[in-house]
Amino acid sequence: MSKTAPPYPQAKNLLAGKTVLVTAAAGTGIGFWAARRAAEEGATVMISDIHERRLAEAAEQIEKLTGQRPATALCDVTREAEVRSAVEGALAALGHLDVLINNAGLGGFGHVVDLTDEQWGKVLDVTLNGTFRMTRAVLPHMMERGGGAIVNNASVLGWRAQPGQAHYAAAKAGVMAFTRCVAMEAAESGVRVNAVAPSLAMHEFLSKVTPDGLLEELTAREAFGRAAEPFEVANVMIFLASDYASYLTGEILSVSSQRA
Repeated sequence: MSKTAPPYPQAKNLLAGKTVLVTAAAGTGIGFWAARRAAEEGATVMISDIHERRLAEAAEQIEKLTGQRPATALCDVTREAEVRSAVEGALAALGHLDVLINNAGLGGFGHVVDLTDEQWGKVLDVTLNGTFRMTRAVLPHMMERGGGAIVNNASVLGWRAQPGQAHYAAAKAGVMAFTRCVAMEAAESGVRVNAVAPSLAMHEFLSKVTPDGLLEELTAREAFGRAAEPFEVANVMIFLASDYASYLTGEILSVSSQRA
């Protein structure tokens, strides 16, 4: 069994002519790769993040890789005013929004008996409430236009138990339930709402917030003997955003090789 990542996919114009807003797209994680893949697949993209320098660097890198410089917006998804400003900026820059990718989330490690209210609340505020705020801001526009796709980033921990992850798992389970409910509310207007649930996507930042040895342990559980590359999760997000997923709504797609 090969433990190496597959070749990087060639673009198929899956999002040709579409406009896409991706949250938390700075850095090296899934959000950046979702934005890059969207641009490669023909979309006009705006990226948002809370980190100004990293956001600019991400835009520069996407421009070098794809020939398209995405519009940018500083946005803390825990602040309603910034969420509204980012969405207004996206509409001004892109004209309209076909796709929202809610990637913003916050993890960490802590046993329940040690977690403070602040630690618990911050993870839920970024991961679950942030997804709610962005969706609430974008959905009326999509419903008025009679179409659109929202793709949320959940996690297999919304289904599976793991010590030290109660706050993160609760938030991601909330994202799953939120996805299903919003999908039912939006379906009549032609708006689709789905989510991905990755198991383990390896990137530079992950090792900084994970206890020693845990990533190796989690990797060993994967059937392919390796973690996913972030672009492999982004690929599924792009599929859900595309017309190829026209009959999918309220679904949670597991991007995992954990023998589910």
